[in-house]
Amino acid sequence: MLVSFSMSNFRSIREEITLSLVASKRLSIGDNSHEDHTVEIPDSDERVLRAAVIYGANGAGKSNVFKALKYCRELAMVARSKANAGTSRQPFKFGKLNEVTSTFDVRFIANERLYRNFFRIDDDRIIEEYLVREQWGRETLIYERITSEQGQVQIELGLSLEKNAKLQALATVGGPQNQTFLASVLANLEEDEVGDDLSSVLRWYDGSLNPIGPDQDIAPVGALLDISADFTSFASDFLNRASTGVDHLAVEKKALTEDELKALLPASVFSSAMERLRKKEEEFIFLRSPINGAEYALEKGEADKFYKFSVEAAHVCAGGEVVSLDLSEESDGTKRLLNLLPAIAQVVQTEEVYFIDEIDRSLHPILIWNFIKQFLESKISKRHQVIVTTHDTILLDQDLLRRDEIWFIEKDAALGTKAYSLAEFQVRKDLQLRKHYLSGRFGAIPFPGSLDRLTR
Repeated sequence: MLVSFSMSNFRSIREEITLSLVASKRLSIGDNSHEDHTVEIPDSDERVLRAAVIYGANGAGKSNVFKALKYCRELAMVARSKANAGTSRQPFKFGKLNEVTSTFDVRFIANERLYRNFFRIDDDRIIEEYLVREQWGRETLIYERITSEQGQVQIELGLSLEKNAKLQALATVGGPQNQTFLASVLANLEEDEVGDDLSSVLRWYDGSLNPIGPDQDIAPVGALLDISADFTSFASDFLNRASTGVDHLAVEKKALTEDELKALLPASVFSSAMERLRKKEEEFIFLRSPINGAEYALEKGEADKFYKFSVEAAHVCAGGEVVSLDLSEESDGTKRLLNLLPAIAQVVQTEEVYFIDEIDRSLHPILIWNFIKQFLESKISKRHQVIVTTHDTILLDQDLLRRDEIWFIEKDAALGTKAYSLAEFQVRKDLQLRKHYLSGRFGAIPFPGSLDRLTR
């Protein structure tokens, strides 16, 4: 679970801002406390929230918080092919901050432990990086990595790692100045060679942290429908109850030859998928065609196998006749809803963090409200977590969310993004949040000037 995330000098974010999912102790008792929305933080007397909703005007920086966390995931996992290729950071541009470092500070729970991972970078180097484990307010160093002005990388291993010969050898080499130690570990060592702390952290970045953009899927829906009758039943029922017109779903899995798959995909997508298949240790690689949205799977083995998933949505006509449509013929809203359902399906039992940018893209407000409600009430692991950005005010509901689960993003006088929680306001438990937000009481809304002259 994500406990907090601080960032500075990244895109619209000038000064450091923090998105904290630590539950406010002031809200832990009484009406609207939603105690089941919180989970204990290991080795701590605090609790972490299972949901957060971020509001703000267009251009205020909501999506940049999402992009900052996605960039951290990239820092932790992606090995740089060229030492002089830089860090690909995007500093704040409305001021002279190109020479100022950018910082990212992530606190998260992985494998029932609380970790803190910090990065300080400029255009060329990972200047500072460290990973610590937090226990009852004390930090235990796992590793620290420093890059000198001359580009020399120095790595210090904590007590839990210093006897690991392979990690010591990797630390001695140092690695490229623009590549994190985590990325070097992932690129050069097997999971069973790195120790429990590093493997837990890398699994969290790779498997648990899921930044979902407006046009991305949470999981390969076609494959889930194919392998899980439970998910097929759940998704069919949810779409039916959501008044999408879909009665039930069906999926066909068709085997393809390599040449047939090549003909169905753009050359760049096909070659990239084949390269990943050769390198990837997992049994399957899933991909979606950028042309028509069709889903494919590549299975690694002695003889590689290739499949196409065709999802059909059945509709019952007035006369009782059943007509099936290919999923590509369904509305954008129906497809978007289906692509979000793996987050709340009870067939998924892992502990995931879903950060969904623009959840309201193509979705009706009532469906968004029900999605969040279903997520918080689902019987999946309590360490499931969802964070969303949205403009839709239907989620400003104290019967649905705690006040510390609602966040606002707006620009300051220097055009930098700032963030604050509804918990910072004195709010009655029966206050109609939507009305007061739209009137400007909490900020984070657009204040358009007079538009009359534009229509004259």
